[in-house]
Amino acid sequence: MAILEMRDVTSGYGEVQILWGVTLALQKGQMVSLVGANGAGKTTLLRTIMGLNRPWSGQVLFEGEDVSKLPPHAKAARGLVLVPEGRQLFTNMTVQENLEMGASPKRSRADFQRNLELVFDMFPRLKDRRNQKAGTMSGGEQQMLAVARGIMASPKVLMIDELSLGLAPVLVLQLFESLKKLRDTGITVLLVEQNVKMALAVTDYAYVLSEGRIEIEGPSKAVASNPDVQKAYLGL
Repeated sequence: MAILEMRDVTSGYGEVQILWGVTLALQKGQMVSLVGANGAGKTTLLRTIMGLNRPWSGQVLFEGEDVSKLPPHAKAARGLVLVPEGRQLFTNMTVQENLEMGASPKRSRADFQRNLELVFDMFPRLKDRRNQKAGTMSGGEQQMLAVARGIMASPKVLMIDELSLGLAPVLVLQLFESLKKLRDTGITVLLVEQNVKMALAVTDYAYVLSEGRIEIEGPSKAVASNPDVQKAYLGL
C-alpha cells in the first residue's frame, strides 16, 4: 500500500482550474521527484496534498486513509510535512529556535534530540550557527534550515518545494547530497524541483507534470532517458 496517494484530483483557485485529474502514489521510503515547467501546477499539487487548497474532486490518501478534507495542522500531526517554496523561516529567531518550532507536532516531541542530531549531522553548518538569527544567514543556509525544520517535525512524508531555487550550483550539490542521507533514514520524500537533471539523478521515481496533468511517470532513470524529457527539460 502506498503511503501517500492522489486519486484523480482536480483543484485550483477561485474559478481557475490548475490540476486536471492527477493520480500519483509514493511508496514508503521512496524518494520521488515531481518536475515540470513554471506554471505546470507543481506548487498547487503540493498545496492540495497538504490541505492549503481543498481538492475540487478526487481523493488524497495518507497511509490508506482519505485525508482530503483534513486541515494542514491535522495532516502535520499525522506526519505529512511541507517545506514550502520561499523557506518562510522565522527570520528574527535563531537557528535553534526555528528548529524547536519545527518540532511543534505532538508526535515529534519525544524524538526531538534524535532529530536534532540528525539535522546537525546532515547540515553541520547549522550546528555552527545554532545561535545565529535565521535572517542573517545566506540563502543556502536558510534553505538548509527550512529542510531541517521540516525534519524536526518527525515526518513520515516530507514534501519539499523548489529546493534549489535561486542558489549557487555548489550549494545545490550540497543540498542534494544531504537528501541522499535523508533517504537512508527511511523518510519518504516528494521533491518538487525545477533542476530536472539533479532531481532525476537523486530520486527513485519521477512524475512529469504539464499543464496540470501527469504526462510521464516511471523510474527516474527511465524518465531521464525519455526523448521528450531530454528535449524539453534536459537540453539534449
